[in-house]
Amino acid sequence: MKDEQESSRRSFIKKLTTATAAVAAGSGLLASQSQAKSFSIQKRLVGNSPNDQVNLALIGAGGMGTQDTITALQVPGVKLVAVCDLYDGRLKDAKTRWGADIFTTRVYKEILNRKDVDAVIIATPDHWHQQISVDAMHAGKHVYCEKPMVHAITEGPAVIKAQKETGMIFQVGSQGVSSLGNEKAHELLKSGAIGELNYAEGFWARRAPLEVWQYPIPEDASPQTVDWETYISNTKKRPFDEKRFFRWRNYTDYGTGMAGDLFVHLFSSLHFITDSVGPNKIYASGGLRFWNDGREVPDVLLGTFDYGKTQAHPAFNLSLRCNFVDGTSGTTYLKLVGSEGSMDITWDKVTLKRNKVLASDDPFYLDKLKKAGSGYAERKKMLPPEEITYDADKGYLGGPYDHMNNFFTAIRNKGKVTEDAIFGYRAAAPALLCNDSYYNNSPMFWDPEKMQLIKK
Repeated sequence: MKDEQESSRRSFIKKLTTATAAVAAGSGLLASQSQAKSFSIQKRLVGNSPNDQVNLALIGAGGMGTQDTITALQVPGVKLVAVCDLYDGRLKDAKTRWGADIFTTRVYKEILNRKDVDAVIIATPDHWHQQISVDAMHAGKHVYCEKPMVHAITEGPAVIKAQKETGMIFQVGSQGVSSLGNEKAHELLKSGAIGELNYAEGFWARRAPLEVWQYPIPEDASPQTVDWETYISNTKKRPFDEKRFFRWRNYTDYGTGMAGDLFVHLFSSLHFITDSVGPNKIYASGGLRFWNDGREVPDVLLGTFDYGKTQAHPAFNLSLRCNFVDGTSGTTYLKLVGSEGSMDITWDKVTLKRNKVLASDDPFYLDKLKKAGSGYAERKKMLPPEEITYDADKGYLGGPYDHMNNFFTAIRNKGKVTEDAIFGYRAAAPALLCNDSYYNNSPMFWDPEKMQLIKK
């Protein structure tokens, strides 16, 4: 593997040298850029005509489900025909937004029984993902399921089994996986751009109430407008609680906390970029520092993860952190660090940094030092780092569109998606185990190949 990496590294350096020379030659596009930075545009080819119409239904019409549907309807040849939700107000809003002729219901199986539905978006709270996904595939529906794919690690195998048995297209909704940023980072890592990977980190910061799940509660929320009994039918029975319904991410019966909502995005991108199947050791710490609103999940969470050596990558460590008390309004990013450089990765941009060091065995440099009478010929000279930014082309529709478009393309072409049930489970499992580690105050051990918990 080292020989292959060295060959890739030399190839990348050659390309980098050529690119730098081209930049030095001058270009109007680069005039505003510093000399240490070049700007490469990544483009996404679009415009293929759909083979036929795909009729779509939405199950779970909250904020994420609504946004997913808005994105899906931007894809040519997709039509929304039905919406399911347990709150009457969302069904009314769906008709207002998408037309009075769409079918609406509180009962998801009524959606699955409709012959005019080809595919469903599942954007319910996490504790319903597994059951509805399995039922939908067995009903002959293609599935786009929001992340995390499952609510507990014990639920993953059933979804994988259903996808294999039915042959339906199943995609998990970690939208960044299909983005230009992830694709470019994958390409750069394989080319040896940062040398040998040894460390990665991710960060998610929030502060505003809506961002940290203090979602608005409708004035008409009641047992009459909300089907509470169905909502809790697969978990602990409780009296009606509007917070547990509308702010479900804060409660472990229904949500998966910061790790399941946000870490899973970073796992998905990391695994796509590195071709990894996951870590084998997980440890988490954190606490509830600020949002004392009755929530059961922390608002500061730190996770550390050990990735073993595989055919795809060397052994490396991952550090993830999430802060809902962030006073700096920090941004989300994924950073990969290697022996010769690093990459900062977002869905539409990759910034590559490589340290430049002029070695003391350079004869020209040594001669210059000798003539200058310097006694520091044995030292190396630090130079400004090389920095190259790869940015998406103007007008790029973004990772969410690409991810949804890939889903419908796979349906039409009977093809495959990147984030299928196996990929989705391997991204969800370490996030869910991060929660287990936090609550149990102990490390968790995982076999990412066999997708099994290891008892120690």
